[in-house]
Amino acid sequence: MGARRPIIVTENLTKQYGQVTAVKNLNLEIYEGEIFGLLGPNGAGKTTTILMLLGLTEPTAGRALVAGLDPTRNPLAVKRIVGYLPDNVGFYDDLTARENLLYTARLNRLPREEGQRRVEAALEQVGLGAHADRRVREFSRGMRQRLGIADIIVKDPRIIILDEPTLGIDPEGIRELLGLISRFSREEGKTILISSHLLHQVQQVCDRVGIFVNGSLLAAGPIESLGRQIMAGKPLEIELQVEPLFGEVLSLLASLEGVEKVEKQGPYIRLRCAKGKDIRPRLTGLLAERGISLLHLRARGYDLDDIYLEYFQGEGRI
Repeated sequence: MGARRPIIVTENLTKQYGQVTAVKNLNLEIYEGEIFGLLGPNGAGKTTTILMLLGLTEPTAGRALVAGLDPTRNPLAVKRIVGYLPDNVGFYDDLTARENLLYTARLNRLPREEGQRRVEAALEQVGLGAHADRRVREFSRGMRQRLGIADIIVKDPRIIILDEPTLGIDPEGIRELLGLISRFSREEGKTILISSHLLHQVQQVCDRVGIFVNGSLLAAGPIESLGRQIMAGKPLEIELQVEPLFGEVLSLLASLEGVEKVEKQGPYIRLRCAKGKDIRPRLTGLLAERGISLLHLRARGYDLDDIYLEYFQGEGRI
């Protein structure tokens, strides 16, 4: 991506509703041209964050900058450069897909011929060209979401914000929508922020991900680095499978400096290490010296799947 410039910045961004803190001291940078996933369970504060970025609600403390603009002070300027697809996109149901998009073109003050050109191109790009003259009331949710993407294309913004864009869409529709999102970033250089609670969809398209739970950002970065950030300072747990597995192997592993606990669970051995201790380099060397084959090795808690289970379906759930 070369020298990356932040296009969305938040500084201690906070939003309170009475005694409830929906977003707490959010510090985040999203770079120009990347796809960033804000991943968190329902109620984590993702939509509240988006509303503050759009200038639709004011922060209690801190600030946000979108392309250098403060959304609280310059909401109209921000809206001119940001395309937003809410989780429940609204259209005029009695109008056709084409008529809805032409209305968007007029709202954005596009010359008539330019507006028509953009509308036709957008409908084709999202696969709705054959449905351009159908009334939107006849559309499925997946078709409405694609029309929402077309609405954004007509506007041609620098930044696209999508709030739970795949919710309620069938698997084929999800695949098509994620493909569209990826192309906008790769081919047109758009900056895209996706809010979602669906782990595997975020993994497919995002350059970086932020884990957002209970109004706080736990970690942000490339997917492979999130586990290390979240688990920093916590005891490392290692899961391994070896062959041959005999009683002395457990004693051998327990003798390694830094190992606090060894237990066998089915075909796996689980080790708990002391805080700050990573015994994996010594572990692999020791097993090789003894002629023991290592079939499987995983640092538990470091995978995004582990993080998802802990914070989305475990203690962090709200």
